[in-house]
Amino acid sequence: MPKVKTKSAAKKRFKKLKSGLIKRAKAYRRHLLTKKTRKTKRDLRRTAYVSSVDYNHIAPLIPYK
Repeated sequence: MPKVKTKSAAKKRFKKLKSGLIKRAKAYRRHLLTKKTRKTKRDLRRTAYVSSVDYNHIAPLIPYK
């Protein structure tokens, strides 16, 4: 059976944990930060996990991670 290629874009954005969850960063943290409150920006710092709905789409993109 040949190896499956990992998608480079997914490799940079997601990390698979031992528990099986996939870790991701939150959106809306790149620019236009002056209008966001301190609390909002602080909450965006925390990592999030891929939802169960999206898991089946993202997991095949990072098979060996």
